Amino acid sequence: MADLTFRHEPVPELVQQHAKSILIVDDESIIRDLCARALKGYRVVEAANGEEALRIFAQGGVDVVLTDVMMPKMGGIELLKRLKEAEPTLVVIVMTGFAEKDVILNALKADADDFITKPLNLLQLKTAVDKALVKKALKEEIASLKSADRLKSNFLSLVSHKFRTPITAISLFLQNLNSGVYDPNDPDSRENLRLTYEEACYLGYLVEDLLTFSKVMDEGGLKLEPCSLNGILVDILSASKEAMAHPGVETRFDLAELPPLLLDREKLTFALKQVLDNAYKFSRARGTVSISLAMDDSGVVKIVVADQGVGIGIDDLPRVFDKFFQVDPFRSGQVRGFGLGLYYAREFVRMHSGSIVVESRQGEGTRVTICLPAHL
Repeated sequence: MADLTFRHEPVPELVQQHAKSILIVDDESIIRDLCARALKGYRVVEAANGEEALRIFAQGGVDVVLTDVMMPKMGGIELLKRLKEAEPTLVVIVMTGFAEKDVILNALKADADDFITKPLNLLQLKTAVDKALVKKALKEEIASLKSADRLKSNFLSLVSHKFRTPITAISLFLQNLNSGVYDPNDPDSRENLRLTYEEACYLGYLVEDLLTFSKVMDEGGLKLEPCSLNGILVDILSASKEAMAHPGVETRFDLAELPPLLLDREKLTFALKQVLDNAYKFSRARGTVSISLAMDDSGVVKIVVADQGVGIGIDDLPRVFDKFFQVDPFRSGQVRGFGLGLYYAREFVRMHSGSIVVESRQGEGTRVTICLPAHL
């Protein structure tokens, strides 16, 4: 294992808690010591070669890597390549006593962010690290903007796809109606009218969902108020379109009577609604949805929703909380919704310092457990 050496400089405690972490990689202990002394105020970690550096980096928390080129086991250029593959926004400064063009060119090709020549100028070293941290912040901001832009593009594409199917169905029916191709006494015509009405209703549900997601995405922190979880669960079920659409599914309750809890009513209602709606949505024509509510001796409130539905495949289960991901057990490509419900459900549960876990086996149903502290 790598020998992790931490330098504790005499800096104020608050600064130390939030100090950036610099990983110094050099096979010369005297060089590592000089660098550590120059970087007062930073949390310094040392490694004697590239292999040690990778093991330390894998533990997380490294902001900048300062590496020599010539080292045993794994040199600086190879380390640079491996680090950039793992984290493209990481800033790596290369130290070298060689002025050969090939060394510099190889380092640039591997995306080195800066160079420092040996023998080291300690003031130059400190300045380079300070600049590197600014560069890292810019890189992370750009990466975040690109990610947000990709999410926006994906969402717009998803919305367009979801709206296209019902709009096309309604448009075709209206064209036929306009052409006089409709006979109220014909069973096929009446069936087409029924299907068109269902598509129009579905469009209304999509718009309602969009407005809901737009609202929850724009809201800030928690707005706490005394809430009855029992009442919230009953209200959700009494208004659930998914529950009403599955009359053959029995609902079983095991609800302990709990005292009012300080909760954000709107956010927690949203989270619980996603879980409950999914339980009915993925149920078979007949079955049971069980809902339990209890509080243990440690003050943790546990809500469990279990169904006997189609379940979730082993490949899909790790992705159920991903944005825009939708479980499609029959691979129909026609699952309704936007794939945002469970993502925001988890976010809102976490905002309450709680947790949400999904357990499922394909063909055997799904069990969702939400844990919340009784006192935030």
